[in-house]
Amino acid sequence: MQPMWIVVGFVAIIALSLVVAPRRATVEGFFRGSNATGGAPMLWTLVLSQVTTWIFARSLMNAAILGYFYGIAGTLAYAAYYGSFLTGCFVIMRLRDTDAMSVQDWLSARFGATGTVAYNVVIGLRLLSEVFANLIVVGLIFGAVLPETNGIATAAVVVVAVIGLAYSAWGGLSAALRTDVAQMIVFLVVFGLAFGALVLSPDFDLGAVLTAEGTSGAYNGWVLLVVAALQVFSYPVHDPVMMDRGFLADKSTTRASFIHAFWISAVLIIAFGMFGIQAALVGADYEGQLIGTWSTMFPNWIFAALMLSLLVSAVSTLDSALSSASRLCVEEFKILPRTLTGGRIAMVVFMAAGTGLTLWGNQSLFDAVAVSGTASMFLTPVLIGGLVMGRQIPVWSFMVAYVAAILGAVMYFARASDWAAAILPEGHKYEQLLVICVVVLVVGSVAVAAGARKSNV
Repeated sequence: MQPMWIVVGFVAIIALSLVVAPRRATVEGFFRGSNATGGAPMLWTLVLSQVTTWIFARSLMNAAILGYFYGIAGTLAYAAYYGSFLTGCFVIMRLRDTDAMSVQDWLSARFGATGTVAYNVVIGLRLLSEVFANLIVVGLIFGAVLPETNGIATAAVVVVAVIGLAYSAWGGLSAALRTDVAQMIVFLVVFGLAFGALVLSPDFDLGAVLTAEGTSGAYNGWVLLVVAALQVFSYPVHDPVMMDRGFLADKSTTRASFIHAFWISAVLIIAFGMFGIQAALVGADYEGQLIGTWSTMFPNWIFAALMLSLLVSAVSTLDSALSSASRLCVEEFKILPRTLTGGRIAMVVFMAAGTGLTLWGNQSLFDAVAVSGTASMFLTPVLIGGLVMGRQIPVWSFMVAYVAAILGAVMYFARASDWAAAILPEGHKYEQLLVICVVVLVVGSVAVAAGARKSNV
């Protein structure tokens, strides 16, 4: 009965998404999220959309997995990435003060095509990672709940990809905003029931959870927390889903939406991480990204609620990633016409590529976050020097910071290879990631400081 209820619940969520998607698509709605009357989205539409696109399936699983291995330190480390709402809001307000309507606008004015192309390549890879990482979770869930059905994981990935593409391509960003609200409400109800059952269970001890060190000890969780602190300034700026939502409404509405999204997201991530911590405390064996572990720990209805929470978050992220991908290709790269057809072609390409990567194979779920987060770190010295301090930064300084960040991301991704292992210090992969982040920041900061001069503006 358990698999049937998960499937039925998921079908109902998809049906709800199709019902609330706009019936009529416009170009401005598709690319800018305008409502039926041409107005900007309201505060809580932005808040719920921000939360549901950042509380996505990969993030929930990461929080739980890090909690399982590193206790509360691991969960807090992942929650620290949600400080991105605060740093992202700061950057967006500064950009809007310069009358820029996107990160690309600001980069183009200072570094020309070099700056925008370099940045767009990074966010293109970020969007691809969001598509395939959430589809991975869909495959993991269906593979775990229907293990006796051959090919079910592949079939689930393909079906979700096609359905997600269908309603995303119909309405673009306006569809993503409307469905995000409905999906977030469903998520809060379903996850709230599961979390309530967790904290009321006889073997749950809040004190033990808040002091837990996980199955591998807390040390590497604290190392990862330092990594998050180093990446949290640049991390939101390379996420087009967040950045796109920073230019849809007036400044006061935008600022309030980011602040509310921060505390809601942080609370939800920590709460979901507690399911991983609890699994470690009760001595459960690690199986299948914790999905198999939870199936043996909790009553059927709680397990089903957890799986539905993950599926809702996966679908809600896919449509937002695709709408940002269409804007990237049409409005920034300008390789497709600014029409509904142009936007839809971009969505098809990104969904096909993301699905292909999912079916081809993948690294661990956190690796996608670590790699893209490291690649984005060239933005930290550039934004602090140029946007915050108002200095003029030469293109060569920008490119030194950029190349250092890309090389750092490549090195972390290839850390198991002989050439990378010969360069990196021995230690846990998070210790290696910390060293890479420090080097990337130092190189970028020195390059920017060496080339920066006072602005004449």
